[in-house]
Amino acid sequence: MSREHGRAYHHGDLRRAVLAAALDVIAAEGPAALSLRDLARRAGVSHAAPGHHFKDRTGLLTAVAAEGYNLFADALTDAPDLRERGVAYVRFAAAHPAHFQVMFQPDLHRADDPDLLAARARATRALRAGVAGLRPDSRGEDDRLAGVAAWSLAHGFATLLLSGNLADAMEGRDPEAAFRTIGALIYAPEKTTTVDGGAP
Repeated sequence: MSREHGRAYHHGDLRRAVLAAALDVIAAEGPAALSLRDLARRAGVSHAAPGHHFKDRTGLLTAVAAEGYNLFADALTDAPDLRERGVAYVRFAAAHPAHFQVMFQPDLHRADDPDLLAARARATRALRAGVAGLRPDSRGEDDRLAGVAAWSLAHGFATLLLSGNLADAMEGRDPEAAFRTIGALIYAPEKTTTVDGGAP
């Protein structure tokens, strides 16, 4: 490894550089196209260097998923209610398509990785907090199943959007606005508020 590559490694830049290169490859070609040797070439380091941080391809994909779940949890937590959590879900998928592809394919990850488990738990708590804001008659008798229903709607919409299957149905509509319209048909929050204090 060259002296300047050694500096990048010791300064902690290599991990970020390899992750960034991996996200580019996944977004363009999918997770199956990942190769640590190719990522090392893209990052300008020796072929063995990525192994210092990720050990192998599965370790790298696990790190991508953990980072994705943390970003995802942040996006959900900032939303005020379940419908807006659904909008945040769609926004996250559109902004982070590579993370989104990897996060929900558990066969790509190390299931016992502590960083991944912690990040996934954060995202789960954020989704369940949104469900807690629904009226009891909207939640039904099982909060967890209500959460699955909300998750299914947002995840299905986001997946169809990213795969191009909604192109005809959307007819140029803004995806977030479209999802808000769909969510209004299903989600019934406990309370509604408005910015200007007028009627909802």
